[in-house]
Amino acid sequence: MVSILAVAAAAQSNSSQATPEAKPAGPAAAPNAAPSSPHKVDRAAAYYHYALAHMYEEQITIYGRSELANKALEEYRLAIEADPSSEFLTSALAELYVKTGRIRDAVLEAQDILKRDPNNLEAHKLLGRIYLRSLGDMAGGGTGSENMLKLAIEQYEQIVKIEPDNVDDHLLLGRLYRLDNDLQKAEEELKTAVKLDPGSEEAVTTLSLLYTDEGDTTKALQVLSSVPDGTRSAKLYAALGATYEQRKEYKSAIDAYKHAIELDRDNLDSIRGLAENLLNDGQIDAALQQYKVIADANPEDAQTYLRISEIYRRQGKLDEALGNLKKAQAMVPDALEIPYNIAVIYEAQARYDDAEKILQDLLKKTEKPDNSYTQAERTNRGIFIERLGMVYRDQENYQSAVDTFRQMIPLGGDDNARTGYQDVIDTYREAKQWTQATAMAKEAVEKLPNDRELRMVLDAQLADTGDPEKPLADVKSMLKGTSEDRDVYLRLAIMYTRLKRWDEAEDALNQAEKLSVKAEDKEYVYFLRGSTYEREKKYDAAEAEFKKILAANPQSAATLNYLGYMNADRGVELEESLTYIKTAVSLDPTNGAYLDSLGWVYFKLGNYDLAEENLSKASLRMGSDPTVQDHLGDLYQKTGRLKLAAAHWERAVEEWNKTIGPEVDTDLLVAAQKKLDAAKVRLAKEDAEKR
Repeated sequence: MVSILAVAAAAQSNSSQATPEAKPAGPAAAPNAAPSSPHKVDRAAAYYHYALAHMYEEQITIYGRSELANKALEEYRLAIEADPSSEFLTSALAELYVKTGRIRDAVLEAQDILKRDPNNLEAHKLLGRIYLRSLGDMAGGGTGSENMLKLAIEQYEQIVKIEPDNVDDHLLLGRLYRLDNDLQKAEEELKTAVKLDPGSEEAVTTLSLLYTDEGDTTKALQVLSSVPDGTRSAKLYAALGATYEQRKEYKSAIDAYKHAIELDRDNLDSIRGLAENLLNDGQIDAALQQYKVIADANPEDAQTYLRISEIYRRQGKLDEALGNLKKAQAMVPDALEIPYNIAVIYEAQARYDDAEKILQDLLKKTEKPDNSYTQAERTNRGIFIERLGMVYRDQENYQSAVDTFRQMIPLGGDDNARTGYQDVIDTYREAKQWTQATAMAKEAVEKLPNDRELRMVLDAQLADTGDPEKPLADVKSMLKGTSEDRDVYLRLAIMYTRLKRWDEAEDALNQAEKLSVKAEDKEYVYFLRGSTYEREKKYDAAEAEFKKILAANPQSAATLNYLGYMNADRGVELEESLTYIKTAVSLDPTNGAYLDSLGWVYFKLGNYDLAEENLSKASLRMGSDPTVQDHLGDLYQKTGRLKLAAAHWERAVEEWNKTIGPEVDTDLLVAAQKKLDAAKVRLAKEDAEKR
């Protein structure tokens, strides 16, 4: 393939004399022919030959008779010979060169025209189209692609000067600037296009997309909303829906996508947008119905079955989730995402051996002996390794979990190493192996000395296990008076809360809130503040913080669970608490803490069968948690099984005694010990009476 760049570069050189090789092919010159002398313009002959050329060109287009291309070219040359000054004829010849694949000749012909007439619109458009086409052929990018983009931009800059009122020209130039990352010029061109035709959905949606890419969804929304309701198309409503989704205004996104579907009922992209936002808004059943519509319309869409599977998993319908994953797998058997999600389902079903096998197979399948992974491959392997470690940790096989998580550290990239270290530290903490957790945190900081997060993890660990003043001072030293201080204040707040230094914890949270810009950042501050208030037994204040989160994000599972459990544990607002916790469980059906909360609120309501069902599930997932064991003890006592109750209270006391100081709830430990002692006395008395 001849390089268009080489042709363009040659045309831009200082030489005004084209080489013989660069000229379009024409009739062969007779040997030793004398130079031709100027002749009169013969417009009749020019028209005659143009008509023949046009006829041959139409036959090429309509009937595909490519053998007529040379005849058409010959007639165009004869027409130009009859009227050499006609830019129309030379432009038509250049267009024919493009149609017949003779791009080099087309470029040279158009550039010859522009040498004679720099403002020839058709020649600029022809070159622009050629460069755009060549740009599309260079999918791999690189220097050639960048140069071709520059050439296309140069042509369209001239085009909009010659034809300033053409919306399509400004729109195309804006897109080219955007592709060239010149966002300011892109915005100027797109705004011009919108100004010229405020009703152009292409101009409006392209400008809004530019603003969205820049993170300015407010401007994007303003542009889209400027089009009156009655004139909005399905495409514009879909763009509105996508913009609202970016802003996490899910109800507005749902409304916009519904309008788009009313105008174009067969548009599966709009139906998918509606389904996604129903899911985001917590309307799981409604989202499922929309995904089923997509699956019915396009039963070969594996991604839709993945989404349906996710919904069933969130509903706790694990068999249905698995069935849809198997459908997707039959369509795309080589997709890594599907077996990974099957392993997640197996883990949720406590089919740990099956989950392990799939994850080990994925690791084997993606392994490269020379460790020459791309970044995407490293990321995938990190995900597979971490999930396998979690499967081991779910079974309280802590050593295997640690060994697995450690494989992430040498995988490559600070993110993998950081995650690996954090998972190992968390595993040791869950296993109540505090010395090992501290040692691992020290190793992490030695290996990644510039990682501020790991340094704070070490400081938190040291504060938990010894004198907290030095680690607190180290965390404070990381404050730099910038927006990055937010994370430092949050870490200080958590450390102060664990140390029961309430005023300092609240002050740190206030500072973090000042530095929180995004809605989700503020929500996390509210959550930590609510948790701090709850530990201070300021329950009304805690509830107010949690409800601030739920007002903005009603699907915050952690918040729903915390608020529901806090009130249920005190025996207040039990029905409301049940609703909160059931919603949390529906969002994360295998979360042991949420299952414990659900069991406990059923216990408080006197529904002991459901209490036992959910507390038993929680115990399978977090058997070393003393609170879960204490709850089971209370349940078994209430249902007349005192020996079982005593066994679980004894386990609760054992686990509390293994727990690090800042995590111990002294009131619960004392209460569990009293219940255990009383149960032992009663059981001993019953044994004596039997004798």
